[in-house]
Amino acid sequence: MGHMRKLIVAGVSALAMVLCVPGIALASSAPTIQVTSTPTQGVGLPITAPQSATARPPGFTSDAAQAVTASEQNKTMIALHAREHPLAYRPLIWNDQYWLVDFSYAGKLVAQVTVSSAGHLTGVWTGALASAPYARGDFITQFGAWWVLVPFSLLFLLPFLDLRRPRRMLHVDALVLLSFLISYLLFDHAKLVAAVWMVYPPLLYLLVRMLWMGGLRFPGLRERGRRVAKRSAAIGTRTEGLSPLLSVRVLAIGLVALVIARIALSLATHLVIDVGYASVIGAHRIAAGQPIYYAGANHGDTYGPIAYLAYLPFELLFPWHGTWDYLPSAHAASIVFDLVTVVGLVLLGRQLRGGREGWRLGLALGWAWSACPFTLLALMAHSNDGLVAMLSVLSLVAFTSPAARGALLGLAAAAKFAPAALLGLYAGQRNRGIKGTIICLASFTVIVVTSIALYLPSGGLAEFYNHTIGYQLSRSDVFSAWALHPSLDPIKTALELGALVLAALVAFVPRQRSIAQICALAGAVTIALQLPAVHWFYYFIVWFMPFVLVAMLAGTGDDGGAVDAAETVVAPPATADERSLEIVHAGV
Repeated sequence: MGHMRKLIVAGVSALAMVLCVPGIALASSAPTIQVTSTPTQGVGLPITAPQSATARPPGFTSDAAQAVTASEQNKTMIALHAREHPLAYRPLIWNDQYWLVDFSYAGKLVAQVTVSSAGHLTGVWTGALASAPYARGDFITQFGAWWVLVPFSLLFLLPFLDLRRPRRMLHVDALVLLSFLISYLLFDHAKLVAAVWMVYPPLLYLLVRMLWMGGLRFPGLRERGRRVAKRSAAIGTRTEGLSPLLSVRVLAIGLVALVIARIALSLATHLVIDVGYASVIGAHRIAAGQPIYYAGANHGDTYGPIAYLAYLPFELLFPWHGTWDYLPSAHAASIVFDLVTVVGLVLLGRQLRGGREGWRLGLALGWAWSACPFTLLALMAHSNDGLVAMLSVLSLVAFTSPAARGALLGLAAAAKFAPAALLGLYAGQRNRGIKGTIICLASFTVIVVTSIALYLPSGGLAEFYNHTIGYQLSRSDVFSAWALHPSLDPIKTALELGALVLAALVAFVPRQRSIAQICALAGAVTIALQLPAVHWFYYFIVWFMPFVLVAMLAGTGDDGGAVDAAETVVAPPATADERSLEIVHAGV
C-alpha cells in the first residue's frame, strides 16, 4: 500500500499542475461557440421570451395573448387578482415546450401559471412554489420510482446492520442518514415547506454525532465512552462488527453490481441540472479562450476555476453544441467523479486496516456510498457536487502527505469554496509537527491562489468575489428555513458564528486523533456550514457523506463513539507515515 500511496501523491501533484495551466494545447481544436446570456435565457433555466403577443412559437398552436387569457381563467388567479391588484404579467416559453406566465405585484413574483402549447391551463403555483419550478413535484421521475428508492435504501442499510446487537447506535446512525428521504419525498410531492423543515433534524443529529465521534464530547460522557471502547476491545467485538451480514466476496460482487446500476441510471436520465450545465459552459469557455467570469443575469459563473477546469477534459471529448440537450460531457464527468470516489473509498479501507479486514472495510465503504440514495440522486441529476466528494476522498487517501492533502483540499476549495473551512483541521494534524502544518498550508495556498490568479476577471479580486462568493452569500432562494422565514435571521447568524468557531476549534482539539476522528470532525464542520445556508439542496449531502461513512464504519467503539487516540489499536505500520497517523486497526 506504500507504493500505491506514493503513486497517488505523485498523481495529485500532476493533477494540480494540469488543472492550473490555462491554454491547454488541445483547446485549439475545440469548436468556438459564442456564449451569450440574457435575462430570459441562459444557464439557470431554459426560458425564452416570445417575439410578440400574437406570434405563435414553432410547434405551438397558441400565442402569448391566448396563454395569458387561459392563465387568468381559474379560481386561484381570480382570487389573487381581487386581493392584489393590479397584477403585472409576463408570458415566457419553457424550453420550447409550453408557456410560463409570471404574475407580479409591487415588483414581487406572486404566481406562475403553466399553459400547454395548445393554450390549455396545466398548473397554477403561488407562494414559494411560484419562484421554485424545481419544487413542484416529480423532480427526477426515475429516481423517485419505488423500484429505485426501495432497493437502494435497503442495500444501503446492510453494511451497518448487526442482528446480534440490535441496540447499536450505528443502526440509528444509518437510519438517520436514510431519513433525509422523508424530506425528499415531501419535496417530490410539492410539499415544499414541510420538506424544508424535515431537513434539519437529521442534520442536527449528525452534527452532534460527528462531534461526539470526533472527540468533542459533552461533559460526563467522555469517561463513559472510554469504558465502552475498552470493553469492546476486550471482548473482540470490533473486528466482527463491520458488515457482519456480508462476506468480502458478497461485498465485492455487490459493489460491482451497484456501480453498474448507478452508471446505467445516470446514462438513462437525460436531466442535467443547472450546476452541471454551468460547469460544462465554463469548460467550453476555457477551451474557446473566453473568460470564465462574465456579465450575465443567470450567474453560471458562481464557482471557482477548478469547478470548470475539472470538466475541461470531458468538454474536449464531447463538445457542447450551445443547447440544453443530453449534454454527454456532464454525464461523463459525473460518472468519472463517482467512480474515482468509490475506488478511493476502497483504497482508504485498505490503508486503515491490513489484510482481509482492510478489503472488508474498503468494500463496505464503497458499498455504502454506491447504495446511498442521495449520492445516486446527485449522479442522476449530473450535479458537479460529486467533484467535491471525489477530492475529499482522495485527500483522505493521501492524508499522510501534508503536501498532497493540502493540495487536494485546495482543489476542492478552488472549486466550491466551502471545503476551505477544513483547512484548520487538515493543517492542524500534527503527524509531522510544525513542518507538516506549514507544508499543508503552503500547498493549499499555492493551489487556490494560482488557480484564481490565472482566471481572474478584468475587474480583479473584487469582481471575482462579486461573481462567486458574494453572489452565493446574497442569493435568494426558497429551500431553507431562513429563506422561508427571514425573521429567523438571528438564529442563522448564531449558526454561522458557531460554524466559524468550530472550524477554528478542530485545528487544536482533540490533540490526538485517529483518521476516523478526523473524518468525523470534517463531517461536523461541513454540516455546521450547511445548517445556516440560505440555499440548501439534497446534493449537499454528498459533501459530508464520505467523511460520515468513514467515521461510522472505520473507527468506532461499540456505542458508536470514536475511540480516543491513546486507546486505539494501531495496525502494524508499513511506513513511518502510517505510524504517524495512528491508523485504527479494528472495526466497529
